[in-house]
Amino acid sequence: MKKSKYNVAVIGVGAVGIEMLRVLKQRNFPIEELRVFARSSRDIELDGQRYSVKAISPEGFEGMDIALFAGTEGEKGASLTYAADAIKRGAIVIDNGADFRMDPKVPLVVPEVNAKDIKKHKGIISNPNCSTIQMVVALWPIYQKVGIRRVVVTTFQAASGAGRGAVEQLKEETFFIASLKFGNIHVNAQNKFLPQQLSFNVFPHIGSFVDFDYTNEEWKLVRETHKIMHDDRIKISATTVRVPVRTGHSESIYIETKEPVEPEKARNILSKAPGIVVIDDPKNNLYPQPLDVEGKDEVFIGRIRKDPFIKNGLWLWVVADNLRKGAATNAIQIAECVISSLR
Repeated sequence: MKKSKYNVAVIGVGAVGIEMLRVLKQRNFPIEELRVFARSSRDIELDGQRYSVKAISPEGFEGMDIALFAGTEGEKGASLTYAADAIKRGAIVIDNGADFRMDPKVPLVVPEVNAKDIKKHKGIISNPNCSTIQMVVALWPIYQKVGIRRVVVTTFQAASGAGRGAVEQLKEETFFIASLKFGNIHVNAQNKFLPQQLSFNVFPHIGSFVDFDYTNEEWKLVRETHKIMHDDRIKISATTVRVPVRTGHSESIYIETKEPVEPEKARNILSKAPGIVVIDDPKNNLYPQPLDVEGKDEVFIGRIRKDPFIKNGLWLWVVADNLRKGAATNAIQIAECVISSLR
C-alpha cells in the first residue's frame, strides 16, 4: 500500500552501507523510521549526524517496509540469513550482495535499463555487481537503437570495490613508498588485504578463477548483463583489473553493433539517455576520470570512437563511482521505483 513515508532498514555499515545512509538523506527518501543493523551494536557518526546501530536480529525487521542489505562481494551476505525474516514481516528486500542475483525468481535491476522487472519480485530484488551496472547503463541506449552483437570489456576497478581493507592497503603502501622517496616501490604491507601489491601496480585478478580461467568477477559481467538486458545472444568477454585508485571504476568497452553507428550518432544517443553524462573532447583533454566522478551518481562516457578496421566496431570509455551508482545509489533508485509502483 502506498504511503507518504516508509520504514527503512539498512543492513551493514561498511563502505556501501555508509553510502546507503548518505544517499537516502541526499535524495530525500521519504522515511518515517530508519533502523541501522550490523553484527554488533554501536553508534556511528556520518556527515555530522549520529546513527544508532543495532545488533541484527529477525525481530528487528518488524514493521519495516524496505530492507536495504549492503552486501559483501566475495562473501556470503547477511541477506542469506535474514532476508526471509524481513520478507516474512512485510519488508521488500533490496540486496546488494551476490547471493540472489542469478536466481531466476529474483529480478536483477538497473532502473535505467529494466525497471519494469521490479514488478515481478516475490519479496526480494537484487542489485547487480558494480562493474555490470555502469556497463549496462552505457550499453542499453545503443542496444535499443542499433542492437549489439558483441562486447569486449576491460575494467579498471578501484580499491574501494574490494572494501575498506583494500583502501587501507593502498594508503599504507603509498605512504610507505613515499617515505622512501621512491627508492623502492616494492612493499610488503602489514595490511595485506589483496593478493598483490596495489600501490604503483595493477593486476588482472578480481575474484577467484573459475571456468576457462576467467574470474567469477569476469563472469558476472557476462551473466548479469544477459539477465538484465534479457538477451543471452550477446557475446561478452571480460578482463577485470585492480588499479591503484581509491574510488571509481573505469571500463574500456568495445562493442560490435548490428547496424553501423557513427560516433557522433552514438554521442547523441548516449547524451539523451537517463543517468548518463557524455564528456568527450579528447583534443582538450576532456574525458571521464575516476578522480572527477567520485561522489557522483551518473555514469560518465567519453572516448567514443569507431574501429577503423571493423565496420560496426565502436569504443567507449565508461567511468562511475562504484560505491554510489555501482552500489548504494542503484539500490536506492530501486527502492524509489518500488514505492512509486505501489497503489
